[in-house]
Amino acid sequence: MKLWKKLFPNHRPSHPYCSALIAAAGSSQRMEGENKLLLPLGGKPVIARTLLAIDAAESINEIIIASREEDMLRFAEICKTYDIKKPVKVIIGGKTRTESVMRAAAEANPDADLLAVHDGARPFATPELINNVVEAARVNSAAAPAIPVKDTVKVAFNSMVRETPDRSTLFAIQTPQVFDAQLLRAALKSAFDADVKLTDDCSAVERLGKQIYLTDGSEQNIKITTPLDMIIAEAILSRRDS
Repeated sequence: MKLWKKLFPNHRPSHPYCSALIAAAGSSQRMEGENKLLLPLGGKPVIARTLLAIDAAESINEIIIASREEDMLRFAEICKTYDIKKPVKVIIGGKTRTESVMRAAAEANPDADLLAVHDGARPFATPELINNVVEAARVNSAAAPAIPVKDTVKVAFNSMVRETPDRSTLFAIQTPQVFDAQLLRAALKSAFDADVKLTDDCSAVERLGKQIYLTDGSEQNIKITTPLDMIIAEAILSRRDS
């Protein structure tokens, strides 16, 4: 994976209208019953740190949060408490990630050129990382941050190893994942209509035969999923603050 700045050292990015779609309607099943987005992280809810990073990214024009119905008011209050300056909508998400993102996309500004889908539970995406992915999507129609996989990965069936892929070709994909707005809407609708279970939005676009450009992600851009992830997140925050 090549560095965007090395590829285009003299390129000056423009700023197409980009709507950020925050996936925040999950059930937090692996967080032992607690809503991970509302857990305190260095004195602020996880979702607040996510929103502050998105708000600080100059490439983002508006924010749409796909939420569980019972969390909508709380999320709206967090936006007010932490002075999120960009226009924000909080909407009811769906039963699946695909449905939630599709609903958020439907609420985005109809003139938006790009849609940036970000996990509500990724509080450490920096404005620079976000801006770089948006710029890559402006040129390539679809882009996502990624980091090389460190572990050896095995493909197995019934507990028996079938294959060991070349680790140099494997990347862990992060968010925000940014797409041409019409492309993402079409991809999500196709996946939803076909009842295809997806774990990220790149997969929806890949189903249509489109290529995804990978930009440099960050090891700190973790997704908080389990209690252990909260411990790691606190350590990341402590290191940043120091």
